[in-house]
Amino acid sequence: MHDRHEAEANAATDMPTDDVLLAAARRAALHDPRGRDRAPIWAVLEHLDIPRRSTRGRAVRVRLLALEQRGLLARSSAHGVPMWSLTAAGARRLKRVERAGAPIVLPESPQHRAWRQTRTLAAEEIDRFAERLRESATEASRLLQLDRDGPVSSDAWLELGARMTRDARLLASARHCLSEWPEPDDASADVDTLSAPGDELLEHDRLRALRVLRAGRRNTLLWREPD
Repeated sequence: MHDRHEAEANAATDMPTDDVLLAAARRAALHDPRGRDRAPIWAVLEHLDIPRRSTRGRAVRVRLLALEQRGLLARSSAHGVPMWSLTAAGARRLKRVERAGAPIVLPESPQHRAWRQTRTLAAEEIDRFAERLRESATEASRLLQLDRDGPVSSDAWLELGARMTRDARLLASARHCLSEWPEPDDASADVDTLSAPGDELLEHDRLRALRVLRAGRRNTLLWREPD
């Protein structure tokens, strides 16, 4: 018991400075995917790379309240969730620190970490996805050959069609994440706009159809095998 309390006390003292907390709140608000210019506490903690339910996480919550009392942070609410943003005074403070030549170093941003980890996973999986699609194409050739000698059931074609669609989508998603997803920077939120180079040359109907197909192309949860 004593060791646990001592560990918690040590963790509580290993805290970011006020300037780092302000910078994390600023970046979390800047990266909000909805463009709300404010961020919930869990997002601020993610930008600090601090677990939500840790001793340090609880200490950060207290520190944010203190910064609010000092007029450096503002607290609002969105659907009952507390949201944090810099006040004008908080923004001026960070500008003074940065102009003084003292960079405020934050951990890797969540959006850059997501890009990096997804790219790594895509590199590991893309060959497997390509092989799956090759196997589906081979099965399609086999069924076409059989269909010359006697009708292949519609169910067989429907099942193969669903399989080929999934296999092609897996390969497309991995290819996008590996080669077409630009590396994000911290200047803005990294949101998939469902666009691609050359879109301006496409006819309206085809572009609209492609944008529907592109939805979810960065979601690696869709790479899991269905139950």
